[in-house]
Amino acid sequence: MRGIAKFSKVSFDEFMAGVNDVMPGISKEEVEVMYDDLKLPKRATKGSAGYDFYAPYTFTLKPGETIKIPTGIRARMDEEWVLCLYPRSGLGFKYRLQLNNTVGIIDSDYYFSDNEGHIFAKITNDSNEGKELTVDKGLGFMQGLFMEFGTTVDDDVTEERNGGFGSTSR
Repeated sequence: MRGIAKFSKVSFDEFMAGVNDVMPGISKEEVEVMYDDLKLPKRATKGSAGYDFYAPYTFTLKPGETIKIPTGIRARMDEEWVLCLYPRSGLGFKYRLQLNNTVGIIDSDYYFSDNEGHIFAKITNDSNEGKELTVDKGLGFMQGLFMEFGTTVDDDVTEERNGGFGSTSR
């Protein structure tokens, strides 16, 4: 295997903006603690394909509820690679935890966006068995896999990205 990517934290200001978006009124001191405690994604075992993303704070989802999570993480990767995000398989199996866009796609040029390539996750507890899900701060809730991709022989795209969540189709 060859290394093609590196995870890092976004700046504190970017993380603060992301947290304020989902938790208006939270104090700067509380966000500082969250930021200091952020864990970079990592694989659990040498045979793991996915890098676990860890919850920056504890959250609970009742069946049918949705939450948007600012991870505080960004990924710099080689061109022609993409980071695909999925729920952790155990949470998907037990709670039908779903990413709202099914699979999160983080393109290599997202890293250079104005929001520093801040990776967000919007997830839903899609349990049809009435199961409430609690994910404690610091526990893995999502996993990311790096995949190489190709392009067509007549590809001539020259546009550059600035933003996420549909920014390339505007």
